[in-house]
Amino acid sequence: MRERRGRVVHPPWYLLIHQLPPKPLYLRAKIRQRLSRVGAVALKNAVYALPRRDDCLEDLEWIAQEAIAGGGEAYVCEAEFLEPRTDDALRGRFREERDADYEALARAIREWIRKAQRRSGRNPPEDELPAQLVRLRKRFEEIARLDFCDAPKRRDAARLIRNLERQLRSGPGTESRGARAARSELLGRTWVTRRGIHIDRIASAWFIRRFIDPGARLRFVDAQSVDVRPGELRFDMVGGDFSHEEDRCTFETLLARTGISNRALTEIAEIVHDIDLKDAKFGRPEAAGLERLLIGLVLANPDDEARLERGFVLFDELYQSFRNQSPRVSKEVSE
Repeated sequence: MRERRGRVVHPPWYLLIHQLPPKPLYLRAKIRQRLSRVGAVALKNAVYALPRRDDCLEDLEWIAQEAIAGGGEAYVCEAEFLEPRTDDALRGRFREERDADYEALARAIREWIRKAQRRSGRNPPEDELPAQLVRLRKRFEEIARLDFCDAPKRRDAARLIRNLERQLRSGPGTESRGARAARSELLGRTWVTRRGIHIDRIASAWFIRRFIDPGARLRFVDAQSVDVRPGELRFDMVGGDFSHEEDRCTFETLLARTGISNRALTEIAEIVHDIDLKDAKFGRPEAAGLERLLIGLVLANPDDEARLERGFVLFDELYQSFRNQSPRVSKEVSE
């Protein structure tokens, strides 16, 4: 840092300078991938830049540790270029890379806008659109977190997402058949599932009470029980009304068939899927931690009602964490 006219001026950039050994072969690809994920721009093959921000410094320090642990050398430093045009060129590089991401996202959004305009027909898109909208919003947030220099195409992508939301909400035919059923046929019912509830049944019961019917009654039966009374709905049971369908867990089935969805619910659905089906389809990093908490919950609470009580608190807090993340980005998309 240096002083200009009596004030301290900090260098605007952090640099990672590294040298990696020829083996193991995967190390170079791993470090390049990590640098790409944090939005770093390459100045040279072994020199990467990020703006001077605390989170950027932390990202580069972690990557430097990975390089050193793999047998390489790595240094993180502050940097200031003597030529102002070099700073401008580097900011331009950041904008170009994010603009490319925004443009790819915009193409995907435009395609779903066309599908939304098509409506119904032989292969109706309505049931897919809410989940797709959540995924597109999530991708926008991922790009925006790395948009350090306000890429011009950011506003276009945000505008297209708002257009897609309006397409979904406009006209009498936009509400999915599942959503209409959730507001009528699913109210005032008793929901039946197997005793000894775990992740999918706890999450599904939470969704039923929080988003379908706050007064829903829950009943637990033996796995092979045929004691289902008139008006009851079975979930997460073989042959049940709501259960595993195709590659979806019961929680995902409930979201898909009721049409009740938002970004936070889709995030939770992906985590529940990864824990329940153990196929790492979504690769959610939160899955391992939530699974460990649920194992403790199950072991500490042999009674299903007690598991629900504790599980509802857990999912309420998980939902709030996703609902309230990235307030700046969420505000931008909704404007």
